[in-house]
Amino acid sequence: MIGYYIIIGLIALVSFAVSSKLKSKFEQYSQVHLRNGMSGAEIATQMLHDNGIYDVKVISTPGQLTDHYNPADKTVNLSEAVYNQRNAAAAAVAAHECGHAVQHATAYSMLEMRSKMVPIVNVSSTLSQWLIMGGLILGIASKGLSFGYIIAVIGLILMAIATVFSLITLPVEYDASNRALAWLKNKNMVSQQEYAGAEDALKWAARTYVVAAIGAVASMLYWALQVFGRRD
Repeated sequence: MIGYYIIIGLIALVSFAVSSKLKSKFEQYSQVHLRNGMSGAEIATQMLHDNGIYDVKVISTPGQLTDHYNPADKTVNLSEAVYNQRNAAAAAVAAHECGHAVQHATAYSMLEMRSKMVPIVNVSSTLSQWLIMGGLILGIASKGLSFGYIIAVIGLILMAIATVFSLITLPVEYDASNRALAWLKNKNMVSQQEYAGAEDALKWAARTYVVAAIGAVASMLYWALQVFGRRD
């Protein structure tokens, strides 16, 4: 277990560092005001319409960095700061979330796959580690009872599903950012300085998903070694 806590600790430190850098980047680019004077909500609406999407609503949601696209009710949810502000950071986030709406409208395969996995991941992410640990403990207590091994393997399979979900999230997020940046540039929505800020902000946002994916893979590999190592 010490090895596991070391892995989790290292990932947590990297995640904290990346998240802190992301927040500082957004604060920095929140000072770069858009020459066109458009708010995040207006940017989002314009991008949706330019892509022929009229059945998606742009709404404000409480919190900071709580922005997301909800495919279930077709809403682009922008945090209050992004929804109302008129700066490069707000433009980047608003366009990125609309990138997901465009993915949905065009049936982007990775987004569809990710959406189908959500119900399973909601369960697997909660149960997987408990099943693995419970199975290992049962196996030790029963001197290698195969039933405990089976439980641990089931938990490992559920963890693998959650890990695949984290990996699939990467191309989904990067593609949404690419769509957002392409639109901002091609439609001449931002100046070169504003574009550079938006691009840098989205790069750091994407890195949070990279760290999460690395953490998921590292955790799965650790528990796989515990399960199969003990079996041997």
